[in-house]
Amino acid sequence: MEQQETATSKTPITLTPAAINSAKAALAKRGTPNAAVRLGIKGGGCSGFSYVIEFEDEPPRERDRSYEFDGVKIVIDKKSLIYLAGSVLDFEKTLMRQGFKFQNPNVASSCTCGTSFTVK
Repeated sequence: MEQQETATSKTPITLTPAAINSAKAALAKRGTPNAAVRLGIKGGGCSGFSYVIEFEDEPPRERDRSYEFDGVKIVIDKKSLIYLAGSVLDFEKTLMRQGFKFQNPNVASSCTCGTSFTVK
């Protein structure tokens, strides 16, 4: 059974208000406001790992951890959580780019395109 937690000071990842609002808007636009957002990492990219942010319509898997931030459900698998612990997920909107951005203390280096990274 998955573990459900609400955001607290002990939550291993933090979402900024901008990230929460953007996730709510994306879920509403998609027509699935009660779905979750899956965060994770996968092997690949220029530097070895890349981030995963996707909609999750299915119930959490057995090894997932679930968190809730102001009504936004977040699901992270245990393996990804190791590399995402301490991260802050933000949403930035600039003239050049718009999207979610991880501030991850576990990153040793990242590629120049900013979409992949290596860990410490």
